[in-house]
Amino acid sequence: NMAAGSFPCLNLCWVSCMCLTLQVEETLKPFMLSMKKLREISSRFTKEMDNGLDKKKHQKAAVKMLPTFVRAKPDGSERGDFLALDLGGTNFRVLHIRVEDKKILKVDSQICAIPQEIMQGTGHELFDHLAKCLGEFLESQKLKEQKLPLGFTFSFPCEQTEIDKSILIRWTKGFSCSGVEGKDVVQLLKDAIHKRGDYDISSVVMVNDTVATMMSCNQQEHEDPDCEIGMIIGTGTNACYMEDMKNVKRCEETEGQMCINTEWGGFGDKSPLSDPGALDDILTDFDKEVDETSINPGVHIFEKMISGMYLGEIVRLVLVELTNNNLLFEGKVTVRLDTKHTFETKHMSFIEGARVDQEVIDTIQDLLKVRCSEDDARVVSLVCDTISSRSAHLCAAALAAIANRIRLNKAKDNLKTAVGVDGTVYKKHPNFRHKLEDAVAFLAPECDLKFYISEDGSGKGAWVSGVHFCKSLGACACVSMREGVCDCVCV
Repeated sequence: NMAAGSFPCLNLCWVSCMCLTLQVEETLKPFMLSMKKLREISSRFTKEMDNGLDKKKHQKAAVKMLPTFVRAKPDGSERGDFLALDLGGTNFRVLHIRVEDKKILKVDSQICAIPQEIMQGTGHELFDHLAKCLGEFLESQKLKEQKLPLGFTFSFPCEQTEIDKSILIRWTKGFSCSGVEGKDVVQLLKDAIHKRGDYDISSVVMVNDTVATMMSCNQQEHEDPDCEIGMIIGTGTNACYMEDMKNVKRCEETEGQMCINTEWGGFGDKSPLSDPGALDDILTDFDKEVDETSINPGVHIFEKMISGMYLGEIVRLVLVELTNNNLLFEGKVTVRLDTKHTFETKHMSFIEGARVDQEVIDTIQDLLKVRCSEDDARVVSLVCDTISSRSAHLCAAALAAIANRIRLNKAKDNLKTAVGVDGTVYKKHPNFRHKLEDAVAFLAPECDLKFYISEDGSGKGAWVSGVHFCKSLGACACVSMREGVCDCVCV
């Protein structure tokens, strides 16, 4: 049981009840993390957070703890017309949002695909594509003649020096566009828009998707507490939170708060401050193979252990191992089973959410082109459950560290706060959410966390950040034109 050190869903008694062999147990055992080990990982993450916030250590830190220059949560005074551009994967969205009297009156959006050749082409090709699709959207909305502010959600690790200046540290999620790493992505977008010449933007404000998620949840109608943490668990994973400025040693100011983008996907990466890597003792051979065969080996180790882009591949590698050991599918490794990325995280969700019946057996057979018995299907289900559970528990360990940090900042014995969450793994996996929330309750018992699912966080949160940037300048800005009159809302 949990008190004894193991989580219920991973109890080896369950494995034995299923009449599985010792070899299956031994294959899965490295994925089963005890409470003691998770508390240890949580403590390691706290140390990594300290390194990232430190003025002298942050450049070498694995967990980057990036300042976002977002200094406040929404207060309800936001109004006007705004644009948002949300880039986080193989598709991106552009949105037009109108806000009045604390209510979003209008949201129009368009989804645009990013072809593989652009994802792995040049930076100029990528940003020209973004500018082209944004222009087409403005044309369809009859907004080309207006000069509106744009919130740019860019879901990749960036060093943000100002709220409208953000340097890409590295690509993730299958992107490898040349000529972008080390460059200001806001300026690259502005340059692409300027090169077109058929429309213009009044300002571009950069916001990470976790920040947008946190901001959007503060816009939703729910009871206290306020949302002080944003978390993404989807294709990739990341988290942000409101930190006291006195702890952000790399910034000169000491008063108030700032939202910190942790970039926790880098937890476990090798660095001079945490060598060997902070997760080396729990990395399995399957994790190592996923990392070594990725387009960015050695980078974002934590993300590769827990996010939707990689979970299905970890499962597939385990299934291959079990089959090679004659424990699955009559010992026959098919071409499909032996092909990378044929088993996806969405297949895990389906298998874990269904009873082991003929539909599940048929799905496995059709997907992997194997002969699957009922016992085989049970083993596949157990493998999926084991690996998704580890993902949820590792997320919980890092989240518990953040919650405890906020509690200590406030000098409270008990903390009540909220977490805004987005991402398909959290939203669509049948058991992930409950596993994560139950584990956090054990790892951070002094913290009472409410979890709010973000509704279109990356889009709606971006425009909120844009308004707060304008306010922080202490200046007025014309954010929309109504009958030829400038609607000035930032004061």
